[in-house]
Amino acid sequence: MANTRDLRRRIRSVTGTQQITKAMKMVAAAKLRRAQQRIIEARPYAETLGRVLASLASRTEHSHELLERREGSRAWVVVVTSDKGLCGSFNSNLLRVVEQELRSGRWESAELLAIGRKASDALRRRAWTVVHEERETMSQVTVQDGERLAEMLIQAFTSGQVDEVWLVFNSFVSLIRHEIKLERLLPVQMGEQESLPDEVAVDYIYEPDADSLLAELLPRHVATQVQRALFESAAAEQAARMTAMDAATKNASEMIDSLTLLYNRTRQAVITKELLEIVAGAEALEQ
Repeated sequence: MANTRDLRRRIRSVTGTQQITKAMKMVAAAKLRRAQQRIIEARPYAETLGRVLASLASRTEHSHELLERREGSRAWVVVVTSDKGLCGSFNSNLLRVVEQELRSGRWESAELLAIGRKASDALRRRAWTVVHEERETMSQVTVQDGERLAEMLIQAFTSGQVDEVWLVFNSFVSLIRHEIKLERLLPVQMGEQESLPDEVAVDYIYEPDADSLLAELLPRHVATQVQRALFESAAAEQAARMTAMDAATKNASEMIDSLTLLYNRTRQAVITKELLEIVAGAEALEQ
C-alpha cells in the first residue's frame, strides 16, 4: 500500500495536470470561436462561386485546361492534419483513411503533400512518397495559404506532372462531430446547375468573354476550395482538442477523488495503527 507522502505527491501531480487541461480547453474554445467565424464567412463564398461556375459551364461550350479530364491517374493527395497533438483521434483517423485509400488502388500512382506536422511525421515513417510538406502552416492559417498552395497545385496539373489532385481533410460539423472528406480538387468538377422547372436554357452575353471569365474564376475557385479545407480542418482541430481536454479534465477530477479517498483511508489506518501501538505500550507498562 502506498504511503501518505506518495499519495499527496500524486494528488498534487494530477491537480497540476487538471489545471493544464482546463486551461487548454478554454484556449481551444476561444480559438474555435474565431475558426467558426472564418468558416461562416468562407462557406457562402465557396458555394456561390461553385454555382456561378456551374452556371457558366452549363451555358457555354468553352473549356479550360483546369477542366481537362485525362486518361492517366497520377495523383497528388493533399493530406491536411494538425501541427499539434492532444486532440484525441483527430489525426489518427484521417491518416488511417489515407492509408486505406492508397491501398485500395484508386490511383495508379500517388504522391502525398503533408500539410501539418502530424501528417509530416506520420508519412515519413511510411513507404509513401512525400513530395511536399509544411510543418507550421496549421498553427496559424492565413488567407494567403490557400492561394499559395493552389498556385503550386495548379502549376503541377497544368504542366502535366499530375493528372489529378485530391484533398483529404477533417470537415467541421459541430463541437462534437467532424467528418473526414476526400474531395477531388483538379480537374475541377462542376456541380449540376439548379434550375426552375419552366426555366429555358439560354446563354448570356459575357463581358469580358467566357474564356476570360473561366480563366479568372477557375483558379480562384481552386484557391477557395483549398482555403476552405484549411479553415475546416483548423476548426475541427480546435473542437476535437476542446472535447479531448474536457474529457481529460473530468478524468483528472475522478482520479483526484479516488486518490483523496485512498489517502484518507491510508491516513486513518496509520492513525489507528499508532493508537493501537500506544494502547499496547501503556498496557505493557502497567504490567
